[in-house]
Amino acid sequence: MSDHAFRISSNEEISRGKQIEITLNGFKVSAFEGETVATMLLALDKTTMRTTIQGEPRGIYCGMGICFDCLVVVDGVANTRACMTWLKPGMSIATQTGLKAQEI
Repeated sequence: MSDHAFRISSNEEISRGKQIEITLNGFKVSAFEGETVATMLLALDKTTMRTTIQGEPRGIYCGMGICFDCLVVVDGVANTRACMTWLKPGMSIATQTGLKAQEI
């Protein structure tokens, strides 16, 4: 079993990873190590992860890295798939506008 999987015990309780702190759009937020960036955003009711060049909102669509609708900026790297990126302590995450070569 993956180290990133949720653990469900026999009494059906879900245990989460270690609580960590990350930065989201310039604000410190709590998250759980071993969850994806997309999971954290959805848990915070952030369903829009990027907007298109035309300004249309995009978020989780496939959830498995095929569609590229959940692109965010992670530690200065634009066009990072939120559904495929594991959270780590101290990460800096930002929602993305349009397509970018890199975040400045």
